[in-house]
Amino acid sequence: MKIILKEDIANLGYKDDVVEVKSGYGRNYLIPYGKAVIATPSALKVLAENQRQRAHKLAKIKADAEALAASLENVKLTIGAKTSSTGTIFGSVNAIQIAEALEKLGFNIDRKVISVKETIKEVGEYNAILKLHKEVSVEVPFEVISE
Repeated sequence: MKIILKEDIANLGYKDDVVEVKSGYGRNYLIPYGKAVIATPSALKVLAENQRQRAHKLAKIKADAEALAASLENVKLTIGAKTSSTGTIFGSVNAIQIAEALEKLGFNIDRKVISVKETIKEVGEYNAILKLHKEVSVEVPFEVISE
């Protein structure tokens, strides 16, 4: 089943992408929750016209994302966490804490665009990937220290 996405969906695609999904996923989740529409010929024509009209806006959004990525290149975060005597963290460090640490430095980044590949349960150095735009992502190193 071909659908047009109305918003970014992780591991599927970005807004206005035409993707192929299983019909149950499309009919039972994506379409009823307003996350997608069926890719009919008329819907595809409307999408093409909208993309043509928004081309310059999208270029500006991408340029802003690239500028933000350039300013994040040299950022190194330090996140404090409560730990045991062996260096194991009580709980784990997640995207919310990384977003808060970036906000303290003056970067307003949504936690939904931050991904960490591994579960952080110990003190040490890690990397977070920020997907600022569908074509722009930046890797931000951070260190977890004991409070």
